[in-house]
Amino acid sequence: QVQLVESGGGLVQPGGSLTLSCAASRSVSSIETMAWYRQAPGKTRELVAAISSGGITNYADSVKGRFTISRDNAKNTVYLRMNSLKPEDTAVYYCNLRAWPNLDYWGQGTQVTVSS
Repeated sequence: QVQLVESGGGLVQPGGSLTLSCAASRSVSSIETMAWYRQAPGKTRELVAAISSGGITNYADSVKGRFTISRDNAKNTVYLRMNSLKPEDTAVYYCNLRAWPNLDYWGQGTQVTVSS
């Protein structure tokens, strides 16, 4: 079993920045994608950003140009740099790791609150 440990959430003012980190508890072979999702109160969980094993990234339209996903394969860690944060970015952010064959792991979630 793999545990994903997230860190970096917190309270930030609008326009501020945060960096989320997610580390796997052990080395995982055949990782396909690592991603960040978020879920705001009363809303469904949505994909924020994902990065493939080859480094290809994709982002939700709402965060393009503001968020950057990156990964350190040697450390089995994925990061999410969030700039120009808006109140609508407030949510619980979840880390996700998918590996072959059909392995799907989730972190426990970290709260991000954007408020003045």
